[in-house]
Amino acid sequence: MGTELPSSSFASSSNTQWEYDVFLSFRGEDTRKSFTDHLYAALDREGISTFRDDEELDRGQAISSNLLKAIQVSRIALVVISRNYACSIWCLDELTTIVECMEDRGQRVFPIFYDVDPSEVRKQTIWFGQAFVVHEQRLKDDLEKDKVQKWRAALTQVANLSGFHLQDRYVAFTN
Repeated sequence: MGTELPSSSFASSSNTQWEYDVFLSFRGEDTRKSFTDHLYAALDREGISTFRDDEELDRGQAISSNLLKAIQVSRIALVVISRNYACSIWCLDELTTIVECMEDRGQRVFPIFYDVDPSEVRKQTIWFGQAFVVHEQRLKDDLEKDKVQKWRAALTQVANLSGFHLQDRYVAFTN
């Protein structure tokens, strides 16, 4: 049984504010060469304009500002939440921006729980709890503690959205 993407959700928009149909947020070391690569290829086959950091960033450009801009000009965010997603400050910063765009710009957000249970993400237990313990130890001053709280809130908010739960099963993209 394949995982079918709701094509009506991804159809190109005629609204000129969107440069991309989809922004892919993912932890590279977990899914870049496997699930996310297959997902990107499936979206590309359907003609869906998708931003993926290794495809769209020009060498020599500042990564953070370009990633954040790409999020802001994407109509939909697909957030592939894997075991090590919360270990990455980049991923958590992306996620915070995605939540802001969801609230302020009406961006649609679809979480994909890749080999993790959504309740682990929502409650920030197991890998997610461990990641935040490390972040809280490293970021001890008040301003940085606020940042950690924003990351926690963004992760919880996205984990509460209806999404795709891919745990311990084959994933195939079909038309």
